[in-house]
Amino acid sequence: MEKLVHGGDIYAARQEYAGEILDFSANINPLGVPKGVLLAAREAVGECAHYPDPLCRELREALSQALGVPEDWILCGNGAADLIFRLALAVRPKRALTLAPTFAEYAQALSLVDCQVRFHPLRREEGFVLTSSFLEKLTSDLDLVVLCNPNNPTGEVIAPKLLEEIVGTCAKRGITLLLDECFVDFLDEPERHTLLEKLREYPGLLLLRAFTKLYAMAGLRLGYTLCSDTALLEKMSRCAQPWSVSIPAQAAGMAALREREYVARSRALIREERAFLKEGLQALGCEVFGSKANFVFFQTPCPDLCGRLRKRGILLRGCGNYPGLDDSYYRAAVRTREENERLLAALREEMRL
Repeated sequence: MEKLVHGGDIYAARQEYAGEILDFSANINPLGVPKGVLLAAREAVGECAHYPDPLCRELREALSQALGVPEDWILCGNGAADLIFRLALAVRPKRALTLAPTFAEYAQALSLVDCQVRFHPLRREEGFVLTSSFLEKLTSDLDLVVLCNPNNPTGEVIAPKLLEEIVGTCAKRGITLLLDECFVDFLDEPERHTLLEKLREYPGLLLLRAFTKLYAMAGLRLGYTLCSDTALLEKMSRCAQPWSVSIPAQAAGMAALREREYVARSRALIREERAFLKEGLQALGCEVFGSKANFVFFQTPCPDLCGRLRKRGILLRGCGNYPGLDDSYYRAAVRTREENERLLAALREEMRL
């Protein structure tokens, strides 16, 4: 069977460990699915004798009101990954540029259309921060640039001034820019790091977002992309199977947009627990980088932490399969205080062995 490249495989872990599984390998809100969202999804199951709305009309209207963008600038999909693959099929770029390390799905989707993918390395000596040297890579022979802000797995953000230079340069050179903002809501100041206000100015800009992380809706699969180029969104729409967003997922998304108090609590929790987890890892001798979202990226020479913690029922994300990293790098989701303490205690014991 093919080895999975992402975290969150609790199903394999349950076959190996009989007790409770504590999953730090998937960057999901530790507060869990909001009750209002669960209720909406459950009630919507009663409508499942019908096909779902293929245009997600009510959900797009709710997103339009929440984000302040026209409805026809919004395309919903079966998770953010679905929309990444749709963009690759719609644009069929010949040459694309992304980062190393970053989310694996970008290169995987582009490989399906025989796109030549170039990687701009993020350097350890620069703290894995994207610098202005990236601008030199934005050559006119590129069709597509894909960036993740904050980046996965480093949790580092792109400086707002540099990000504006990147989108401006891409526009001048006719390069489509996909900016993955799936973790932006976990930042302390998300409004400083989104390009939402630039959509009208730059039709070649697409923003990618999902309900997966913030609302802990990974199993329901719901994402959306924002772009003022409605012709491009129409092409992406035609690259999907019909009825790709289920009735429960659409209902859950509309309910999630009403969960403002939940979002405020989530940000406060993540802010506090992120600092606690970073401090704890540093006290164990780990080197922490970036880590401004809801996960912590660190390095330690301690071998096979993932395998050793797995025997304790704790899942950690090893980052050795990211381009530019090796097996000494790890990513841990930020969870509740009790869970974070359990992780640190297990690490303390394993790193003494």
